[in-house]
Amino acid sequence: MNIKEKIEDLIKLMLSGKQMDAFEKYYHEDVVMQENSKPPMFGKSANREREIQGMQMIETFHGAQVHAVTPHEIVSGVRAKMERRTNYSRTLLLFNKLKSK
Repeated sequence: MNIKEKIEDLIKLMLSGKQMDAFEKYYHEDVVMQENSKPPMFGKSANREREIQGMQMIETFHGAQVHAVTPHEIVSGVRAKMERRTNYSRTLLLFNKLKSK
């Protein structure tokens, strides 16, 4: 697959709600991810755990949109920067625990 085909496959997986499949297939071990104004998180292992925790709170996945993709061909591989918006309903586990006490 060339870079364009890889990015299209990555986007297809993400837009169909298969974020973890995309993560495992395409994200590098040294990935750096940042969500909104939160500090960046470094490494695939740490980001995998954060993604799993976040996904466990998703009640309903309503869809996602990719707004920008900037691919960069580099000597040791391919890097891409992606801006996306995801629409979902979350379960408020903490609120429910506090409410039941």
